[in-house]
Amino acid sequence: MDKCEGINKISVVIPVFNEQESLPQLLERTAGACAGLNLAYEIILVDDGSDDDSASLITQAAATPQSHVVAVILNRNYGQHAAVMAGLSQAEGDLIITMDADLQNPPEEIPRLVDVAKEGYDVVGTVRENRQDSWFRRVCSYLINRMIQRATGKAMSDYGCMLRAYRRHIVEAMLLCRERSTFIPILANSFARHSQEIKVTHAPREFGYSKYSLFKLINLMFDLVTCLTTAPLRLLNLLGCLVACFGFLLAFTIVVLRFLLGPEWAAEGVFMLFAILFIFIGAQFVGLGLLGEYIGRIYTDVRARPRYFIQEIIGKPMVENKWSD
Repeated sequence: MDKCEGINKISVVIPVFNEQESLPQLLERTAGACAGLNLAYEIILVDDGSDDDSASLITQAAATPQSHVVAVILNRNYGQHAAVMAGLSQAEGDLIITMDADLQNPPEEIPRLVDVAKEGYDVVGTVRENRQDSWFRRVCSYLINRMIQRATGKAMSDYGCMLRAYRRHIVEAMLLCRERSTFIPILANSFARHSQEIKVTHAPREFGYSKYSLFKLINLMFDLVTCLTTAPLRLLNLLGCLVACFGFLLAFTIVVLRFLLGPEWAAEGVFMLFAILFIFIGAQFVGLGLLGEYIGRIYTDVRARPRYFIQEIIGKPMVENKWSD
């Protein structure tokens, strides 16, 4: 691949939700990593409706003279990916890097992402080495990654790692998309012609706690399934055909046995019939639930409510209307 630098400024977008303990170290280490690149840079911190002092700490950092920090304050909590999209809408860099605020992805990895992007890649993903998460989180991440790979055909290994780099044209393409539920790594890969993955270190969490509870992980899984593909609907049709064929064969068998073995046999098979009936009813409820997920997503998109509402920006003029489509 031909060398293709074209990077004069980088933007680092970091969503923040109740991370007041990690913010001082995050700002210091991120600024240090960016300063060593000899490029213009900005650090965009998006407060996603924090309940602690995160918003005030971000605001103070952005209000400091000659600061490279831009504070984007949302009016309430919209979720990690909506907050990242809010930050992307304010980014001015030729290369935009996203990362979490918990310091599990060390900011010192930023120069490596920049170096790989300079080789001409549209998207630079990362794979967490020696992952410092619980076995439950690792298992969930593995299952979700496998599901994404099968649904999209993209062979990236770790979609759950937010430490990633995107070229300007990829970010602009993502901002044009109007779906309400947005999973940024997948969306970016759908526009990327050349992408690459590198291995990065993964540090244990020193401050706070993970914001992804079991319920949020389940909700994320349903969002991914319904926003990635309509394959589950096709699978549901196939399952319905198989169940219908099985039911027909079972009914035919019961009728034949009824005439061969007499009514006593049929009476003794009542509980078996109830068990099979419950299986069919359960399958119907699963199908209705899946259809409900898709219909709910259509309803959400038709309402066309904004992904987020930017309450305030400190550090530079707002580049778009507060309400985002």
